[in-house]
Amino acid sequence: MTQGHGSTVDGVLRRSARRTPARLAVEYGERRWTYEELDDAVSRAASVLLAQGLAPGDRVGAYGHNSDAYLIAFLACARAGLVHVPVNHNLTGDDLAYLVGQSGSTLVLADPALTGRLPDGVGTLPLRDADGSLLARLADTPPYDGPEPRTDDLVQLLYTSGTTALPKGAMMTHRALVHEYLSAITALDLSAGDRPAHALPLYHSAQMHVFLLPYLAVGATNVILDGPDGDRLFDLVEKGRVDSLFAPPTVWIGLAGRTDFATRDLGGLRKAYYGASIMPVPVLRRLRERLPALAFYNCFGQSEIGPLATVLGPDEHEGRLDSCGRTVLFVDARVVDDKGEDVPAGTPGEIVYRSPQLCEGYWDKPEETAEAFRDGWFRSGDLAVRDADGYFTIVDRVKDVINSGGVLVASRQVEDALYTHEAVAETAVIGLPDERWIESVTAVVVPRGEVTEDQLIAHVKQKLAPFKAPKRVLFVDELPRNASGKILKRELRDRFSG
Repeated sequence: MTQGHGSTVDGVLRRSARRTPARLAVEYGERRWTYEELDDAVSRAASVLLAQGLAPGDRVGAYGHNSDAYLIAFLACARAGLVHVPVNHNLTGDDLAYLVGQSGSTLVLADPALTGRLPDGVGTLPLRDADGSLLARLADTPPYDGPEPRTDDLVQLLYTSGTTALPKGAMMTHRALVHEYLSAITALDLSAGDRPAHALPLYHSAQMHVFLLPYLAVGATNVILDGPDGDRLFDLVEKGRVDSLFAPPTVWIGLAGRTDFATRDLGGLRKAYYGASIMPVPVLRRLRERLPALAFYNCFGQSEIGPLATVLGPDEHEGRLDSCGRTVLFVDARVVDDKGEDVPAGTPGEIVYRSPQLCEGYWDKPEETAEAFRDGWFRSGDLAVRDADGYFTIVDRVKDVINSGGVLVASRQVEDALYTHEAVAETAVIGLPDERWIESVTAVVVPRGEVTEDQLIAHVKQKLAPFKAPKRVLFVDELPRNASGKILKRELRDRFSG
């Protein structure tokens, strides 16, 4: 292998494998991988991928549920110089076809059960549980021994929804993600002695890049789960196999609402990480009262920055439960007005970032890239206030994106789907507070003719992935507008909240 200086995503694993080869790295179901075995599997998987006719720089889609194979495939892409494209496994139809097509993915690694959803003509390779799958080919394939990728090479396209219907692929380099891993390790107190469970989807940047890869960097033993099943998680905690968990507020709310939450022996849980959407303060108080020794960390950011930007540590919560904390090691942030000038402490403005963690722009979208990166700073689209001590609090969004249970839904895309129904005269889609989902996708509709809530929800589900469909439809006679005719969504949120 042509040696570089190793500041690559796969280099994170290689160093841990040389430092602690026999330590258990990953558990998934009945399979166990030591660090040495995992590193060897990644090298063999890199050879498997290149044997498909791929070349460095080619994009490779990943369309699967959580598994050890999903992790190995990502690291194999990184080692082979390929660009990994994680795809939400809930996407179907046009949404799925757009991501595969816009990224130019030459091959899609897919769970066998999902392959039938992919567009016709797309090359596929099963990730696992099938003859000829990626895992099945490892034993008969020699380890990769080619050149290392360069630190500034692209390693992943992270697609993130914005105000338009079409997602944008944030171009992440090895250098950006390695910087983000170090930020996560230092801000979240990650250590080799932790026993983390990884229950959220690995296609999501938070679970993969804030937790799983940084934990591999420090040499921890990682338990990958199919999903955040409460019974499974509580059992793992009681047996001492898990003491650290990241989950969005939606999952924490579900765990706290279980009938056995008050009776199970959960004292072994030492670190609780939450993020991806706003945690309701009453829920956080209830969790802290039930588990007073549990250290809570609030994680905030967005895909374009790796995604971790700020952290509120366990010793910083008192008096600022609604804050998302202060910037992490490699992130610089400001709060600015419309002209890009800093606003005084305590004054709302748009939070902007400068960081080696940032993406290089959006894949094949030069206009969107130029709009997002101005004067050397990335415009986040989030409204925030910063206090005199450097703590940030997110107060609103510039972009009309609904954060439903940690998944971003573009309101305009849902509106476009509703407008294809003949009984919809006008519509505005907003996020309203919801006890479970934090924000529920809600459609406010001016109807023409007879139509029901159930009919419109079913109509949207035929056009988009089910998780994007409204959970409620509210009928009104007219929508509020300003003098220029723009619909006032803020007024709708105020009217229908509560």
